[in-house]
Amino acid sequence: MTKEKQENPPSAAAARRPRRHYTVEQRIALLDEADKPGQSIGVVARKHGVAPSVVFRWRQLREEGALTGLKAEEPLVPASEMKAARAKIRELQRLLGKKTEEVEILQEALEIARDRKWITRLPSLPRGGGR
Repeated sequence: MTKEKQENPPSAAAARRPRRHYTVEQRIALLDEADKPGQSIGVVARKHGVAPSVVFRWRQLREEGALTGLKAEEPLVPASEMKAARAKIRELQRLLGKKTEEVEILQEALEIARDRKWITRLPSLPRGGGR
């Protein structure tokens, strides 16, 4: 009596599609897209057909400095500096958005005041661009 070798059938997940491999540049581009204001990792991941958990892992690796790798003559930046810089960038983007909104509100108020003739003329600006 001989035993025949039985092969295990592939799992349902493996049968659906082959595993994709992303280059470092593709991963960074995807993360940069997710970092844009108004975007989220979940939305970007679904758009590109990647599990959000994978993108979160890529972000964690990027913040640790492991994703970029060492390229020829490229200085290595400590993870703490990179994390601090990203936090500063997020804060500056938030402040820029706030100031942009304030400018839009003031422009609308100025238009309303002109339409209602509350402002007879524009205040003159100082000459030479100084304050």
